[in-house]
Amino acid sequence: MSGSRHVAIIGAGAVGVISAIEALREGHRVTLIDPGEPGGEQAASYGNAGWLSSHSVIPPAEPGIWKKVPGYLMDPLGPLAIRWSYLPKALPWLVKYLYSGWTEARVERTAFALRDLLKDAPLLHRTLAEEAGVPELVERNGVMHVFPSRGNFDNDLGWRLRKKVGVEWLELNADEMRQREPDLHPRYTFGVVVEEAGRCRDPGAYVAALANHAIAGGAKHVRAKATGLRLNGDKLVAVVTETGEIACDAAVVAAGAHSKRLTASVGDPLPLETERGYHVMIEHPESGPRSSMMASDAKMVVNWTNKGLRAAGTVEIAGLEAAPNWRRAEILRDHLFSMFPKLPKDIPASRIKTWFGHRPSMPDGIPCIGHARASRDIVYAFGHGHVGLVGSARTGRLVAQLLSGKPPEIPLAPFAPERFL
Repeated sequence: MSGSRHVAIIGAGAVGVISAIEALREGHRVTLIDPGEPGGEQAASYGNAGWLSSHSVIPPAEPGIWKKVPGYLMDPLGPLAIRWSYLPKALPWLVKYLYSGWTEARVERTAFALRDLLKDAPLLHRTLAEEAGVPELVERNGVMHVFPSRGNFDNDLGWRLRKKVGVEWLELNADEMRQREPDLHPRYTFGVVVEEAGRCRDPGAYVAALANHAIAGGAKHVRAKATGLRLNGDKLVAVVTETGEIACDAAVVAAGAHSKRLTASVGDPLPLETERGYHVMIEHPESGPRSSMMASDAKMVVNWTNKGLRAAGTVEIAGLEAAPNWRRAEILRDHLFSMFPKLPKDIPASRIKTWFGHRPSMPDGIPCIGHARASRDIVYAFGHGHVGLVGSARTGRLVAQLLSGKPPEIPLAPFAPERFL
């Protein structure tokens, strides 16, 4: 597979555009296929919390989570909600989801795999941002986790496993937190700062800049919706779109939550689901954190962006078609006001923006990165769940290595699509 290839990359989100940049670097010809604007509001990348959290190595499912499923079904506004109407369709995915976190050993294996993918991600993104002419959009200044008590931290399996995989952090008592974050509600009495992590000041603008960088480097952007992949034997012939076929001899499926139908078109029925996410953003807030932070009790990330103070988090399992439940965004807003009591309660509604989108998630919390079974001309790169933006930098490098037949820079066995086939 050495030499230049014509690579059709399906999806112009963070994973797709970085894959395009890295494939161009390898000498390939690239066509980006996406009906939307890179970094536009329709994309999961746009609504990302903006964290470049190289320590986000813990999958959503942990031991004992099965006990909480009845609560998820009964509470449509909880941190993880499952719509009753979608339960029959989601049930096979949910069973795999629960099984993946059944024991601590399984969660630990996932943590080691994700650490390989995410380690040094802020540095990789900073380099890409500089190449794309937007270095100001990526900052490597650490992130903070805040807890109501030290016990909330000590009893968290996730932090024990982060230590095991090599993550380091600085611990803060209540006084040290007050010095760093004077506007934070005093109910938070313990915090940790992960200094290796970073943040993106505008995920949508960052992805748009990366797409423009890829196009300036020779990539072509075709505005079309891909519907399938056409093979001749085990050789890829074309990507099928709603407006016709695009001939190519290699393809990358990086269509996020919409990747499932594409993999099925070549005989890989992978268990991809959408974890529907929301964010709320306050423009020109009078108060807020000095650093980016996550509140353990609200399961919510708070991050300064160039457009305002953004709060993002929670998960809703309801599929691709159901209408958004905007009450979930209002819950995020209420948590934000609770965390920062100095925020005025009479902020005009015109300054409070909400967003809803689709995280592409595999049930074990590990993305699919590898070849299709039907053809090594097809590379899968989707299913990143909560680590799409941070994980996109190394994923793009891995995609280019697979396209060129080079050894991948990290072990890809944990990411192999065949684990579900």
